[in-house]
Amino acid sequence: MALRLVADFDLGKDVLPWLRAQRAVSEASGAGSGSADVLENDYESLRVLNVERNGNIIYTYKDDKGNVVFGLYDCQTRQNELLYTFEKDLQVFSCSVNSERTLLAASLVQSTKEGKRNELQPGSKCLTLLLEIHPVNNVKVLKAVDSYIWVQFLYPHVESHPLPENRLLLISEEKYIEQFRIHVAQEDGNRVVIKNSGHLPRDRIAEDFVWAQWDMSEQRLYYIDLKKSRSILKCIQFYADESYNLMFEVPLDISLSNSGFKLVNFGCDYHQDRDKFSKHLTLCVFTNHTGSLCVCYSPKCASWEQITYSVFYIHKGHSKTFTTSLENVGSHVTKGITFLNLDYYVAVYLPGHFFHLLNVQHPDLICHNLFLTGNNEMIDMLPHCPLQSLSGSLVLDCCSGKLYRALLSQSSLLQLLQNARLDCEKMAALHCALYCGQGARFLEGQWRHRADLNTNRVLSDFLKIIQWISENVSACHSFDLIQEFIIASSYWSVYSETSNMDKLLPHSSVLTWNTEIPGITLVTEDIALPLMKVLSFKGYWEKLNSNLEYVKYAKPHFHYNNSVVRREWHNLISEEKTGKRRSTAYVRNILDNAVKVISNLEARNLGPRLTPLLQEEDSHQRLLMGLLDLICHIVETSWRKHNLHSWVLHFNSRGSAAEFAVFHIMTRILEATNSLFLPLPPGFHTLHTILGVHCLPLHNLLHCIDSGVLLLTETAVIRLMKDLDNTEKNEKLKFSIIVRLPPLIGQKICRLWDHPMSSNIISRNHVTRLLQNYKKQPRNSMIDKSSFSVEFLPLNYFIEILTDIESSNQALYPFEGCDNVDAEFVEEAALKHTTMLLGL
Repeated sequence: MALRLVADFDLGKDVLPWLRAQRAVSEASGAGSGSADVLENDYESLRVLNVERNGNIIYTYKDDKGNVVFGLYDCQTRQNELLYTFEKDLQVFSCSVNSERTLLAASLVQSTKEGKRNELQPGSKCLTLLLEIHPVNNVKVLKAVDSYIWVQFLYPHVESHPLPENRLLLISEEKYIEQFRIHVAQEDGNRVVIKNSGHLPRDRIAEDFVWAQWDMSEQRLYYIDLKKSRSILKCIQFYADESYNLMFEVPLDISLSNSGFKLVNFGCDYHQDRDKFSKHLTLCVFTNHTGSLCVCYSPKCASWEQITYSVFYIHKGHSKTFTTSLENVGSHVTKGITFLNLDYYVAVYLPGHFFHLLNVQHPDLICHNLFLTGNNEMIDMLPHCPLQSLSGSLVLDCCSGKLYRALLSQSSLLQLLQNARLDCEKMAALHCALYCGQGARFLEGQWRHRADLNTNRVLSDFLKIIQWISENVSACHSFDLIQEFIIASSYWSVYSETSNMDKLLPHSSVLTWNTEIPGITLVTEDIALPLMKVLSFKGYWEKLNSNLEYVKYAKPHFHYNNSVVRREWHNLISEEKTGKRRSTAYVRNILDNAVKVISNLEARNLGPRLTPLLQEEDSHQRLLMGLLDLICHIVETSWRKHNLHSWVLHFNSRGSAAEFAVFHIMTRILEATNSLFLPLPPGFHTLHTILGVHCLPLHNLLHCIDSGVLLLTETAVIRLMKDLDNTEKNEKLKFSIIVRLPPLIGQKICRLWDHPMSSNIISRNHVTRLLQNYKKQPRNSMIDKSSFSVEFLPLNYFIEILTDIESSNQALYPFEGCDNVDAEFVEEAALKHTTMLLGL
């Protein structure tokens, strides 16, 4: 399944054995009844009450006397601890413990069992207590009312030392929230008592609200109040210095007027959720550290034939409403929609029917969302019970008492990528799989220091993605698969470490997507931006405010534009061809950086690289250095798959089917990078050209060169001149290559080819260079003409001019004559050429 639930806690495995051990100790001391049935009854009453910010889990059960027992499971030490035993047969529905485990707050109701009713206080059915637990001492009644009360201790972000004041939230069914400030004092060693317990200071935090959600990890309270039938979402941030701020207000286009009272994540709420799963609304707020804020909403469902749900991307300034029809509904739908926070993604699923994975960072294009229907076998692997999404990708199953960590499975996404039929499914699965590996974070060298199995698995899965791409390079019609892989991998590899990266770098090669996803319809609407209530922001709020400022002022929103890269690309290529360069320091800086990049790539390579890349002096590619290792991995994967070896670099063999397959992959890489103006690794064009000479007929080869598919490098042409003999076929190939070379490289190559045609080219270039700046001067009668035996007067006169120019140049620039071509060589070349033209 694309979504993997890893159990972090299980009542049956992590608590029940401890209870059995406690019972065994009790029996040995003669204090227990020894009844196995009683133990089973204990287990039936065993249930999770709350998960605190530090991950500790509070649970409760009834002992053999009907007393309420509170226990705590420490997620760090994986040990259980008995917190408190309340000697009354009451039902607990809300509980919280402070970070020092010295105070326990609990709300209890009278038992509904006949004969078990207790009188609490006149006219009250709910009792909210504050209990001292180290040692067991004072019990204070905070509320005794005829409505339900939920409790939650605040956990300060600084937990290095105990604070003298504890803060406790009380959330009333009568639609108000209070904060109690509880001062404690330490007496007689470890004894902790409440100071001034007769009067605890309290603040009214919110009132007249209809919905509230607690974010335990970030200590935030979200709530909605109704103003003139409008749903206004507000957020309060609590701080370690005992202060709090109202952070923002934002109107939501949803109807809550008749929905009743709803709380989210204030403990494990059995009271609210009983018999209300199927047709009541679902509303929750999800955030992540990059400054995203999403409100997920599913209205009351009148019919299960069609499901509608909305996601308000507050940080993007728009919402998306999705509608999907259910097939073969029957009586199978007994649970409502579940929303899960998966950091960069939000999962929406209806057990047994559909699973929808929404990209939170880039919600603009629907092709980045993964939608699987009930026809997919993996849908049935998800739990069919209602799940409660907590902070940090934690998921609580209240029915089974299990706490899961929700993760996207890269291996399952890879399998989905391989089996996907539609381009939109391939696009979404590719992005999800790359996100799971954080854009191949092993390329950054981190994995080298972690030899754990999980890292090796991520490495293996990433290489499988590359192999699949190399085998299915033409499988997608709506986008270029190699382009998408390079851009998405590069994006995810740096995204988590660099703020605002999504505003600077592209995350996809696709800018628009007009094709619908089968099984789902979509409506996108602009929404009002939040009104921020504070002036100074830190951490998450600073990033959210930055996102809101971008949405507010960058209209239309800026997209990545490679015009600057394109201009620099063309300038560097032009300078490389003409030999004209900018300042020496500028070029030296570029080449020095290229050396560092290459050395880093080689250092991160686990074993010897088979492909002969990064091993030659290729100044052209060194000037265009950039994101290279992804391309190296694609070529390397294809090279290994087809079992190619170093002999490929020689021209004295014919191309095989394997070489042609690699040549095709490299051609597609070239096409992908050219339109994006991305650089290639040094040696890429050389290897590509050599494979092209192996695999292509001459006319196809020359067409590829003329159209820019093959770029002739000095290294490749030198190897061609040395490896091939001067048969008629090879002479034709060599000449065709030489005449297509840039002038500077062509002159160097001609000197390596001992052939009349090469001599002719050398002489022509030499004469051209001499005559470019020729100005007629008075004749030098001292020139020795005895060596000229040609009786063709125009040629004699021409040779005389060249000799005169060479003599003058040698006199003016005596140290630059080492590479001159003397007149006799030009004479011989001219005669040979004339003879050939006349057919003599």
